[in-house]
Amino acid sequence: MKKIGLLSDTHGLLRPETLQALEGCEAILHGGDINRQEILDRLREIAPLYVVRGNNDKEWAAEIPCFLDFTLFGLHIYMTHKKKDLPKDLTAYDLVLYGHSHKYEQTIQGRTFLINPGSCGPRRFHQEITLAILWLREQEDGSGAADTEGSAGIDRIEKILIPHEGTAHVTLDKIQRRDIELAVREIQKGRSVGQVAARTGLSRDLAEQVCRMYLTHPGVDAEGIMTKLGL
Repeated sequence: MKKIGLLSDTHGLLRPETLQALEGCEAILHGGDINRQEILDRLREIAPLYVVRGNNDKEWAAEIPCFLDFTLFGLHIYMTHKKKDLPKDLTAYDLVLYGHSHKYEQTIQGRTFLINPGSCGPRRFHQEITLAILWLREQEDGSGAADTEGSAGIDRIEKILIPHEGTAHVTLDKIQRRDIELAVREIQKGRSVGQVAARTGLSRDLAEQVCRMYLTHPGVDAEGIMTKLGL
């Protein structure tokens, strides 16, 4: 059985748990918002990589396509970062992968498997850290080509949930704008994530999210960060 890794929205972070889950993959599909070339380089050390550009992938990613339409192990696959940019007619595809929302979704439309593997990068405070593994049944010729069931040999798509830290030292219902403003000031001083967490009383998890939002959304203020993180 072939193993294919499905992930998205790494935002500059490859967790050890992510790398462990991808061990043994024969291909990896990434739905965008990569943020750093080093992420792609590391993933390519594991398996052949198919990747699309996300809205946070700027000049460095100019040559990465926004859409991919290709065949892999007998699967006709379509990839883009945002679900709203998918073609209206998906009947030609066996597998459709997208990302952006950081929310895991897995549905079937006729013969087509649609998957948003969520985000396995820095965690948004209220959301899971996830990726997915696609298991593909090999045919007698070893190609993994489409079978008579119309499922293109897809055995299953397995959701991988990565555990995360507990709630913040400053609990969710007590987080106020001034906490985020303080975190922003510490980031502006060049503090590390750990230093921001220690100086603000926020968990490392939340401090990491605030840092990422501030660095990837130039000009965003504390209120904007809270809105984007659902606080």
